Amino acid sequence: MHPAEPVDLLITPRWMIPVEPHAVTLEDHAVAVRNGRIVAVCPRAEAETRFAPAEREDLPDHVLIPGLVNLHTHAAMTLMRGIADDLPLMRWLQEAIWPAEAKHANAEFVRDGTLLAAIEMLRGGITCANDMYFYPDAAAEAFSRIGMRAVIGMTVIEFPTGYASDADDYLRKGLAARDRWRDEPLVRFAFAPHAPYTVSDTSFEHIVQLAHELGCPVHMHLHETAQEIDDSIARYGQRPLARMERLGLLDTDFIAVHAVHLDLHEIETLAAHNCSIAHCPTSNMKLASGVAPTRAMLARGLRVGLGTDGAASNNRLDLFQEMRHAALLAKVTSSDAAAFDVHDALRSATLAGAEALRMDGEIGSIVAGKAADLVAVSLSSPECSPCFSPASHIVYAAGREHVTHVWVDGKPRTRDNTVLWEHNKELLQCVRVWQTFLKESASSQ
Repeated sequence: MHPAEPVDLLITPRWMIPVEPHAVTLEDHAVAVRNGRIVAVCPRAEAETRFAPAEREDLPDHVLIPGLVNLHTHAAMTLMRGIADDLPLMRWLQEAIWPAEAKHANAEFVRDGTLLAAIEMLRGGITCANDMYFYPDAAAEAFSRIGMRAVIGMTVIEFPTGYASDADDYLRKGLAARDRWRDEPLVRFAFAPHAPYTVSDTSFEHIVQLAHELGCPVHMHLHETAQEIDDSIARYGQRPLARMERLGLLDTDFIAVHAVHLDLHEIETLAAHNCSIAHCPTSNMKLASGVAPTRAMLARGLRVGLGTDGAASNNRLDLFQEMRHAALLAKVTSSDAAAFDVHDALRSATLAGAEALRMDGEIGSIVAGKAADLVAVSLSSPECSPCFSPASHIVYAAGREHVTHVWVDGKPRTRDNTVLWEHNKELLQCVRVWQTFLKESASSQ
């Protein structure tokens, strides 16, 4: 008889959806965690005799899923939630967002807005976010303080802001931030050119070279609106995706954000280059940008993750909502009720996002050896009863309010839907100050 193996934590949920293997739901299984890693996924009876946990979490009415991966967001824009609703993209940017950023976006704004976003995301089961904004040092500081995993975008744009003067300056500052944070295990970096219409060919060529040298993903808005495509044809004589292919962007670890207006040839081109899509269904609907052809993408083997976009264009950082919207939009636009089923939706919110970020060796599924980024969802409430299929409930019935426990690297980050961070009240006071600044600024225009 071997002695019981010591572990830090043993989690025993009623159900578990590991995502790998696909479309599998386990009952009466356990997850053992040691030093932030998943040691084993095994039947509960086996775990009871095999492991001696320092702590255990019995979850008799819960389903355990991998931590959700938000493949595209602008975290600090939580401070602009609701300031410019019901506008199309370019009016939203030019009339509201860019002027507000010009007046208020600084390192403190980004730190506080990102802290607020991280709290919202953790409460909703999001354990990793792929962020795109200014002041990457401030964003990295916020995610690190909260204890949330993040990929920080090194934003590149041609016009000056309070953060940088030109594209080269954005790159210099982004790379310097990457160097400063290289020893923080929860923080990684990606290149984040804003969009084809705000970045020059020369800057794209420089980004491609650096992406290959450093092994960083490239994360960019692409084919978001019909106007973007028309303007590109008028200016460059080709559609944005064709221009990106010519410049070599598609041969990086490329994540195309939105990708709403794609024809079949373009979908096949992205798949041939092993690119990824960050599908943001709620933001696309709210800005009236259109509906991405996800059924055709998946049918051709294209990797589709889910993103919330920023809170100024959504207005929630809620991947439960994105899973539901992604599934329903795929069905109604394809006239196929089987399109984008519940397991496709959950995979898009977890493993597909991890694969896009080249982090699937670490996160995205509940597999021995990976980091213990885990989320428990209670299905005991009236709105989640009865439960015939936990996977169905995750996508169609439950919401982020049903998340009870979140672990990142095996460390508890929320319990009873409350983030375990001692400065929540102070942060909300800071947010009220920012609200006053932004309100006064808007009224003076």
